[in-house]
Amino acid sequence: MAVLAESGSNPDVDLLYDINGLAKDAPHWFDRVMAFVGEYGLLIAMVLLVVWCWWSVRRRGAEDSAASVAGLVWAPLAASLAVLVNVPIRGFVERPRPFRDHTGLDVLVSGKTDFSFVSDHATITMAMGVALFVANRRFGLVGIALALFEGFCRVYMGVHYPTDVIGGFALGTAVALLLSPVAMALLTPVLKAVEASGWGAWVVRSAGVRRLGRDAVIPGARTETSGTEERDLAA
Repeated sequence: MAVLAESGSNPDVDLLYDINGLAKDAPHWFDRVMAFVGEYGLLIAMVLLVVWCWWSVRRRGAEDSAASVAGLVWAPLAASLAVLVNVPIRGFVERPRPFRDHTGLDVLVSGKTDFSFVSDHATITMAMGVALFVANRRFGLVGIALALFEGFCRVYMGVHYPTDVIGGFALGTAVALLLSPVAMALLTPVLKAVEASGWGAWVVRSAGVRRLGRDAVIPGARTETSGTEERDLAA
């Protein structure tokens, strides 16, 4: 398919110039920071956020820990699947990067030769953010905020149109939500089996929580030891 935006007379290109124009007015060091954040930093932050959520879930050790961890496993899987879905989309649309069709852009990252629609970075971060939201609302909101900032960075860097980013958000959200029931139906039993095993239980619950669960005593309940003592006293 031909290029989606041919001139600067449409809102997509106008918004591209408006956002990318901020890079021209910013100090050089700030642009370098934004380039790193937009290319690598937010992806790393998203992975760390998922790991942090997993650590919090396993330390809490709730009854639904296996389902929660299954949702966290789905987050990177959803991102990977969304990127695979994007491969034929890019080949069908064949939209060049904005700096190939429009002059005067401040491009912060060089070497981008692939097609522009849709943005892989926006797709990955939003898929992980939405999948994380399904598993944990609090961490998910942070993840979605990171994804939105990633989309802004991609336009700021001059490597994507705003509609590239919006398309990535839509693709990542669709994959994460539509396939979530199937993913959870497959992953939850696996994580429950891992939880029940001796070698992999740490993935779902911390050792302290598992030990507390084994040693916990209901207040007021008669234990086997107390029953034996009472029989000895009666004798």
